[in-house]
Amino acid sequence: MSTAILLVRILLGLTFIGHGLQKTTGWFGGNGWNKTVESFVNMKLKPPKLMAFFAASSEIVGGLLLTVGLFTPLASLFIIVTMVAAVITVTGRNGYWINNNGAEYNILIITVSIAIIIIGPGIYSLDHLLF
Repeated sequence: MSTAILLVRILLGLTFIGHGLQKTTGWFGGNGWNKTVESFVNMKLKPPKLMAFFAASSEIVGGLLLTVGLFTPLASLFIIVTMVAAVITVTGRNGYWINNNGAEYNILIITVSIAIIIIGPGIYSLDHLLF
């Protein structure tokens, strides 16, 4: 079980670090900071720079903490909040399926993050080592 949760934590965590870096730096095919802020302006999120900062920070910090298994419930919560915001602001109005830009991906990530909170980080985690 601990090996399985480790694999899930690492993949989910690294994916979210990547998403945050797409928003901030443009790495991994992302748009970078200016276009991220512009997209937040287009979504009418105010103030857009602060909202973009919170989104990218939640992804990077949550992803990093989840990857190493430190403060795992908090890390999962960062990811859950980010995904709920994505459903509310972008994907929710498009239905469930991702092929219609729906909320499928977001809901799946929310569910996996909730499962990580319930199951715990496993023995291969800093949480297990420190607490």
